[in-house]
Amino acid sequence: MHIPKRPQHIPKRPQDVKHAPRKRFGQNFLHDTSVIRQIVDGIRLNRTDNLLEIGPGLGALTEPLLAEVDGMTVIELDRDLASQLKINIGANSHPDFTIINDNAMHIDYRALAEQVGKGAFRVVGNLPYNISTPILFRLLEFSDVITDMHFMLQKEVVDRITAAPATKEYGRLSVIMQYFCETDYLLTVPNGAFNPPPKVTSAVFRLTPFVNKPICAKDEAVFALVVREAFNHRRKTLRAIFKSVALLPTLDDDAFLQIGIDPQARPETLGVADFVRLADLAAAHKASA
Repeated sequence: MHIPKRPQHIPKRPQDVKHAPRKRFGQNFLHDTSVIRQIVDGIRLNRTDNLLEIGPGLGALTEPLLAEVDGMTVIELDRDLASQLKINIGANSHPDFTIINDNAMHIDYRALAEQVGKGAFRVVGNLPYNISTPILFRLLEFSDVITDMHFMLQKEVVDRITAAPATKEYGRLSVIMQYFCETDYLLTVPNGAFNPPPKVTSAVFRLTPFVNKPICAKDEAVFALVVREAFNHRRKTLRAIFKSVALLPTLDDDAFLQIGIDPQARPETLGVADFVRLADLAAAHKASA
């Protein structure tokens, strides 16, 4: 990882760079300047923020972000795009701009934060929609070195992440993300804002990892298991789920009622705190079995 030197020639604008989008990388390049401005304004950057962008692509979002901060790191998987960014942005317009040509799933963000030496990251990016969820879960593993995350994903996924209980969008992703983070829906983005236009509408949202979680499960592995299995059988009642799923302990009605949960309720009606109480109950029953 290094900071490029600055050659003396006028850089090309990202929209002037010719690059055929690659389907295997899930590339759809943002070009709508109004949307870009709304995203940058929504992040509310400070000059000293330690900014990390995942998937900068042609740099359409990178340049206005870079204008707001003293330094920035980007992770770009596509080797051609990483090389182009060195020429068009990093090497010409900013003395503290680092490009990492690697897969975002392979990065040790804790080690990277230590290497950059500017505190916790503020992360931003237009993630490839086909691998967006694994990247989000990967980043949650490093929430101690991440202040917040601003991402653009397909609207359907953002709706699920930010959904409230008792809605059709509410599910496993909602519960897990809201357990670890405060979630905020920021902006809807039409498909015409990209080249090539994706087949779906997109949205921008914010994840702010909790420094101290409002409620903590005694065993987070059991919590994740309970949430997963509950939504794998979301049409069943909790009573039926805990009787029929081999990975979960069998609970009688009194056990549910003691933690204030109706055994006839269905998973989509439970809030995060309900799932934590349910997971703690399941963990206690497993330990005593």
